[in-house]
Amino acid sequence: MTSETIQKLLADINGLQCKSLKEVEDARVRLLGKKGEITALFEEFRTVDKDVKRELGRPLNELKQAAIAKIEELRSALEASGPAEGSSEDLSMPGVQYELGSRHPVSIVRQQIVDIFRKFGYDVAEGPEIEDDYHVFEALNFPPNHPARDMQDTFFVSAGHLNPLLLRTHTSSVQVRAMESMKLPIRVICPGRVFRNEAISARAHCIFHQVEGLYIDEGVTFADLKQAILLFAREMFGADAQIRMRPSFFPFTEPSAEVDVSCNICHGKGCNICKGTGWLEIMGCGMVDPNVLEASGIDSKRYSGFAFGMGIERIAMLKWQVNDLRHYFENDLRFLHEFEGATEV
Repeated sequence: MTSETIQKLLADINGLQCKSLKEVEDARVRLLGKKGEITALFEEFRTVDKDVKRELGRPLNELKQAAIAKIEELRSALEASGPAEGSSEDLSMPGVQYELGSRHPVSIVRQQIVDIFRKFGYDVAEGPEIEDDYHVFEALNFPPNHPARDMQDTFFVSAGHLNPLLLRTHTSSVQVRAMESMKLPIRVICPGRVFRNEAISARAHCIFHQVEGLYIDEGVTFADLKQAILLFAREMFGADAQIRMRPSFFPFTEPSAEVDVSCNICHGKGCNICKGTGWLEIMGCGMVDPNVLEASGIDSKRYSGFAFGMGIERIAMLKWQVNDLRHYFENDLRFLHEFEGATEV
């Protein structure tokens, strides 16, 4: 290795020209790669005498820096100017057709329920999914250690203090917040996602969706409740739908009832969907307990009201005869494609 070798290679680098990024990369590999010319000079430099190292060390380093700077200069210039031959894309080619998604069946039914009750004058109220014990239980007439709390196996976020945080087990907590903040009369529905610690099966899931309704005013009676549910059933399941109410128990309503609708498959004659009874269970309901009204600062002697709640997945299962709740959460495209265009009530 001599100074003439270094000077000749430096002159080649200064005069280097490239027309594409590929040529720049090829030049970098030729000069600075593992087997490049400059790399080979550095390998040879290790074996020369000390006097030669003292003479050629600085020019050799300057050679390497010049090569690095030239490569970067050529690359930056080509990237700034763009492809020399214009765009590599053929703009005359047909565009790529992407398959459009559709709404989930749970979202479809939720919107249908909301639209029905909006026609009846109900507003939509929403609340947090992580709630405190007071709004989920205590304000709804669930005293501490009351057996009714065992009806809903709860996911607690924090525990060990007077008002622990939890994943709400029903959207009734939104009704409490509505009673605390809204002016009377109150007429709202509360759609949302809820959580319960249940084993996942064809008929149960730890995550599901509810729509609950609340109407509070002077002179509200059980007859108003029955009429509201009957109108909803006929909007959702058809003009011939009938309902029946069976006595039940909920801590926050008294009296309480379970609501069945006439089977929309066999029209009450009996089939495998309704298990031969001619009826399908759709929701629970009742008159708001006076204790619940008083807990939210509403005079129970002047005002009365009713509440109801239904599972959206349950309504969707009855509407479309889906036999397994898990289908709604698995995102199987074969299942979801069946509901494309199913947006009408």
